[in-house]
Amino acid sequence: MSNDLLPFTITEDLLDTGMRGMPVSTVYTSEVDPAEGLHYVGYPIADLADLDPEAAIYLLFYKKIPNKAELSGFKRELRKRAKVDKRVIKLITKLPVEGHPMEWLIAGLTFLGMLCKTGDYREDALNVVAQMPEVVAAIYRTRSGWGKPIKSEPKLGLMENFVQMLGVPGADAAKLTRLMRVFYVLHMDHGGGNLSTFVGKAVASGKADTYASLGASMAGLYGPLHGRANQECLAFLEKAGTNDPDKIEKFVADEMAAGRSIFGFGHAVLRAEDPRAGVQYNLGAELCPKDPLFQRAVTMRERAVKVLKANPKVKNPYPNVDAVSGTLLRACGLTDGEYYTVLFGLARCSGIAAQIVDERLVHRNGKGVPIYRPSDIPVNQPHRRYKKRGN
Repeated sequence: MSNDLLPFTITEDLLDTGMRGMPVSTVYTSEVDPAEGLHYVGYPIADLADLDPEAAIYLLFYKKIPNKAELSGFKRELRKRAKVDKRVIKLITKLPVEGHPMEWLIAGLTFLGMLCKTGDYREDALNVVAQMPEVVAAIYRTRSGWGKPIKSEPKLGLMENFVQMLGVPGADAAKLTRLMRVFYVLHMDHGGGNLSTFVGKAVASGKADTYASLGASMAGLYGPLHGRANQECLAFLEKAGTNDPDKIEKFVADEMAAGRSIFGFGHAVLRAEDPRAGVQYNLGAELCPKDPLFQRAVTMRERAVKVLKANPKVKNPYPNVDAVSGTLLRACGLTDGEYYTVLFGLARCSGIAAQIVDERLVHRNGKGVPIYRPSDIPVNQPHRRYKKRGN
C-alpha cells in the first residue's frame, strides 16, 4: 500500500457525497486503475478475457491463475457443488411474473440461503458460485414463458451448462456461449468500493451468511445508477434511431444540450476507454459484425467521444463496459433488456463472494474485518429537554 494514500482529512465538502473516493478497506481481488482500467489480482482484464470462467473464479478466490491440474480439479469441485435443491427451483417457478427479474434473483438467493447454506463463508461462497447458473436459467425460462427449467449438466462447464439450461428460442448456442464466457469474466469484480460489493461486505460484517449478503448486494446492483446501466445504454442506442455518423453526432450533441445523460460513456474512476469495452467491441466484430445496432454502437464510439471531448467539463469522454454489452446480448439472442442486470449479477456474485471470504476469514490475520460502523455528524439537532404541558 502506498503511504501517500493515507491519512486523509475529512472536510465538510466531502460529507453527503456517497463516500466517493474515500478508502475504507483493503481488497485483494481487483483494482481499477484510472489510466489502465480493471485488473484482477494484478492482471489487466483484457489479458484475461478469454480465460476459462472457472480459471478466473479460481484467480479471485486463490489469488493465482491455476495450472492445468489445478483448473481440472477446481472444475470438478464446482461440478460437485452445482446441484441445487429441487425446492429452490420449485419456489422460483411460483414467483409473480409482475416482479422484476432482479427481484426474482434476490428471492432465488434467499431461497438458496434458506435451504442450502452451511454457515461456512468459504463453503457457501463456492457453493453459490456453482449454483447460480441453474437459478438464473430457471428465472429466465419461467418468467419469460420459455417452458420448464432444463436439467443441469455441470460437466459441460459453467457457462456452457448455463446456455444449455437457458435453451433460448432461436438463439445460436455456440455464439451465445462464446459471448457469455467473456461477459462473465469481464463482469466478475470491480474493486471493493462499488455499491453492490460494499453493501454485500457490510452486511457480511454483521455475520450475516453469504447468501443473505449476496442478496443485499443484488439489491444494490438492481438500481438504475449501478447494474441497470447496460439496459439504459441499449435504450440510448435505440433512441438515436440512425446509423448515419453525422446524425449520431448531432443526436449526442442535442442530448447534451438538453442536459440528458450520454449512456455508456464516462466512468467514476477511469480516465481512458474502459478496456472491457474494447474487448467487447472486438468480440462484436467477431460474433455480429453486421448487426445494425452493433454497427450503431461502433459509430457511437467515435462520434460520441468527439462531442464529449469538446466539453471541458467532461472528465472522461470514453466508452465504459456498458456501452456495447447490451447490444451483444441482444444480437446473440437475449433480446429482453430487463434481464441484463441479472446476467451482470450472475457474474458479479463470484467476485463479491470472494471478497466476502477475504474480509471474513483472511483480513487482520484471520480475525476478519469488524462490523462496518461509519460515523455521522448530527445537524440541526440542538440538545434540549421536553417539558410536559399542563392540562
